[in-house]
Amino acid sequence: MRFQDKRVIVTGAASGIGLETARAFAEEGARVIGVDLNEGGARSALDTLGDLAGAVDFEIADISTAQACHEVVEAAVARLGSLDVLCNVAGFAALTHFEEVTEEAFQRMVGVNLGGVFFMTQAAMPALLKSGGNVVSVASVAGLTGNPYNSTYCATKGAVVNLTRSLAVEFSKRGVRVNCICPGSVLTEATKTTEIPDGADPDLFSVMMPPLGNCEPRVIAEGILYLASEAASYVTGTALAVDGGRTAV
Repeated sequence: MRFQDKRVIVTGAASGIGLETARAFAEEGARVIGVDLNEGGARSALDTLGDLAGAVDFEIADISTAQACHEVVEAAVARLGSLDVLCNVAGFAALTHFEEVTEEAFQRMVGVNLGGVFFMTQAAMPALLKSGGNVVSVASVAGLTGNPYNSTYCATKGAVVNLTRSLAVEFSKRGVRVNCICPGSVLTEATKTTEIPDGADPDLFSVMMPPLGNCEPRVIAEGILYLASEAASYVTGTALAVDGGRTAV
């Protein structure tokens, strides 16, 4: 019960890594506000949580704008009363030939994957400074290495890694730790349904296969809880690769 009576916000909590993160925090005594765009998905998530659903509430929001991030954090903190941990999990990927990336698609991914992390953290920081809390964001091995047909995603996740480092230094003397986790190949519904672009070179995808194979979302959630816990009190500014050895080869 590392998080007994702690107050936690988890974005992207209706599915995948976000849902498993919300579940794991609730199992350890935390009060959780999940943030997600998908209202139906949020209802389904509460159903899957069973007895733990009483520890989790949802705010429905599209966190791709600064205004939405500040509004949802204000509402969540008002419901929780305080805030100890912000988990920036929400994000998405799409495989596309670089030449075919549209401005609209680029701006949408940047808005969610980077803007959502940036502005959720900015909005949450006053409450985290009061509590001496911390931030854990989900980056990716795509922010540490190159993935084919994934240019915008790699750019946003690389930005999350360096944003983490910048904030860790800036707030190092003010009592707030900032870390990120870099998953490898995780078996979520989103990754299972990812479409390969027409004409893609299959040989290029070999670099994306981790030596230990794929993992379930709960594995990543456990890494997030470690970074958020007192066991990681001396850890800040790190990009923790939980990737089955992907970045070792």
